Amino acid sequence: MGNRFRITLAQLNPTVGDLDGNAELARRAWEAGREAGSDFVALPEMFITGYNTQDLVMKPAFAKDAMAHIDELMKECTDGPALGIGGPLLQGDKLYNAYHVLKDGRLVRQVLKHHLPNETVFDEVRLYEKGPLSGPYDLGIMRVGTPICEDAWHEDVSEALEETGAEVLLVPNGSPYYRDKFEVRLNHMVARVVETGLPLIYLNMVGGQDDQVFDGGSFVLNPGGELAARFPVFDETIAHVDFEETDEGWRALPTDIAEFPDEWEQDYRVMVESVRDYFRKTGFKKALLGLSGGVDSAIVAVIAADALGPENVRCVMMPSEYTSQASLDDAAEVAKKLGVRLDTVPITGKRAAITEALY
Repeated sequence: MGNRFRITLAQLNPTVGDLDGNAELARRAWEAGREAGSDFVALPEMFITGYNTQDLVMKPAFAKDAMAHIDELMKECTDGPALGIGGPLLQGDKLYNAYHVLKDGRLVRQVLKHHLPNETVFDEVRLYEKGPLSGPYDLGIMRVGTPICEDAWHEDVSEALEETGAEVLLVPNGSPYYRDKFEVRLNHMVARVVETGLPLIYLNMVGGQDDQVFDGGSFVLNPGGELAARFPVFDETIAHVDFEETDEGWRALPTDIAEFPDEWEQDYRVMVESVRDYFRKTGFKKALLGLSGGVDSAIVAVIAADALGPENVRCVMMPSEYTSQASLDDAAEVAKKLGVRLDTVPITGKRAAITEALY
């Protein structure tokens, strides 16, 4: 049997701006890896700051504070596995999206993102400097190459890493959900595996941040595109993947392949997670919403109850002379089935007063 190398993959949910909280999540992941006898613990892209930071990361004080938190992790996470964590790198007046690799109290490598996305929700060309193509870093018996997110959607970064001695590709991501995106990701990553002949780890974060929801679904591919591991969608997961060195190079030992819900369930889960994390990350506790008896407001109430718990949702019915009894009955039935509070506040007089004032 050849050499073994264990990598702990932390598919976790950071919060933008919560440097202390994100660092604590990183520590817990590292401790889980240490307990499992791992050689390397990997976290997603820009994990220390949360993602997507938008203009917050452009504030020098914030970027420096984030780097200080990574320095503190480097000092603390010494007696155990190496740690890879995404975060900013400020060098003079140049700001980079970087992946910081730490081991035994020292900095092994700071990989800089080369391809900066500049479409849909991404504005990285304005935020960051473009990093150079770089080689792999040495973690003892394994040399790891790290294309950061968008870098793995282009062939040049992975090919440069393979040509300079990488034996495994680790792709840390902040990749938001859209329907059927897993297949898009998988197709791109299979292309990288076929081009380089290397196994590949695709590590994505989970959780909602404003208008974006990160769905996880991390996976591991062996050469040829064989799926060796796949994590659940939307759930925080810390799992360990073993690699074995063979005559043909490193190979991931097959482990759990999570089943994905169908596209409709995933769409619904996105809505629930986005509401839940928006409230949790902004500090809000309760929701107030109108319940008309129609389909739209009923769906909103269901999402809110699932995301926050029915005890934290208050619905209000505001009938006028135009409101049918069927609407009143339907709103009451929805509230009863969900277990949410429903108040009725008639607005006939108020509506009439406004109409009279306008006309």
